[in-house]
Amino acid sequence: MTATLFVNASQVVTCSGPPRARRGVELLDAGILTAAAVAVEGGRIVAVAGAAELRRRFPGAEEVDCAHGVLTPGLVDSHTHAIFGKSRHEEQEMRAMGLDYMDIARRGGGIHASVRDLRDRSEDDLVALALPRLRRLAQYGATTVEVKSGYGLTVDDELKSLRAIQRLSLLLPLRLVPTFLGAHEIPQEARAYPAGRADYLSLIVKEMIPRVVEGGLARFADVFCGPGVLTIDESRAVLTAAREAGLRLKLHADELRPSGGAELAAALGATSADHLAAISDNGIRALAASQTVATLLPGTMLFLGKDRQAPARALIDGGAAVALATDFNPGTSPTPNFPLILTLAVSQLHLSVSEALLAATVNGAAALDLAHETGQIAAGFSADLALFDIEDLRELPYWYGDRRCRATWVRGVPCAA
Repeated sequence: MTATLFVNASQVVTCSGPPRARRGVELLDAGILTAAAVAVEGGRIVAVAGAAELRRRFPGAEEVDCAHGVLTPGLVDSHTHAIFGKSRHEEQEMRAMGLDYMDIARRGGGIHASVRDLRDRSEDDLVALALPRLRRLAQYGATTVEVKSGYGLTVDDELKSLRAIQRLSLLLPLRLVPTFLGAHEIPQEARAYPAGRADYLSLIVKEMIPRVVEGGLARFADVFCGPGVLTIDESRAVLTAAREAGLRLKLHADELRPSGGAELAAALGATSADHLAAISDNGIRALAASQTVATLLPGTMLFLGKDRQAPARALIDGGAAVALATDFNPGTSPTPNFPLILTLAVSQLHLSVSEALLAATVNGAAALDLAHETGQIAAGFSADLALFDIEDLRELPYWYGDRRCRATWVRGVPCAA
């Protein structure tokens, strides 16, 4: 088996360390090496050392010239909604005219607009639409992407969405992580009848979850826990059923108002609690005392025009594990640009560049139960790499909005260039 050497990088940013979420002062050291090369064999990183040493150890190896760029672990986007139909560009203008998220939802927009659209589309259509979107995510540096269902809200349409994700994982070298989000909303037809809400939640528990598990279509179950969507008790019931069926857990929690979602995530042992712009002090303490990763989505609050972001500094200083993700979706964060999220992390969440990168790699992997597999450049880990057209890691969030990613590799296979 021929090895491949990645040579001539101005910096190799290893993010190396324990295969778990990093916290506190651990986030201050991204492991920047200035005279290093990386050896890859069989889809795995086998060594990080000087180029001369690796050439001696691996004679005849192929070489990738990094041309003085910065080599990092591939970015881990642990929260996306990439399976959808048309855009919802009209809602951005509605927000500019003074309507908020819930106003738009009451007018039939928001998630319900995407639901109506997706139900009319075939599985083939969903695959064809998502394929270029996921490629764009890779072109900005992502190598692992979580993808949720949640715009179907019927048994058939949720299964259709998850099957589309399964097919996409065979068409792309990207590592895709499927999440079942049948509890993204209560469908409008269920809201029309007094018992409809309870009937829909029962449908999730008794039919959707068993069929998702039977088909091996998801690793995680997620719920949107918050005012106007699912209550704490409803979220607990759905997630408990999902856990008993063998799925791991995620929550949309405390996005616009504090609702106790973070506390519920910690109590249930969820892998992550996501959004958290309105998390309470009790929620911060609960996450800090747990293994649940706090996944922050600053692009969403920016796009919604909110003046408040998740309290990243309070979470980190309080001891919580913090990750970053794009929340790529048609309504509230339509961007595949993960480095832009790093810009927001530095400029609005007040993270250091090291904290931001570790939140987007190792901690993103931990938010998907993959910290043992990806997120760092170290021997034994998957060869998931991103090469950026910069000479110093601090330039990655500095050139905001600019696509500086030259190429990505997943398991050593070229993914985007």
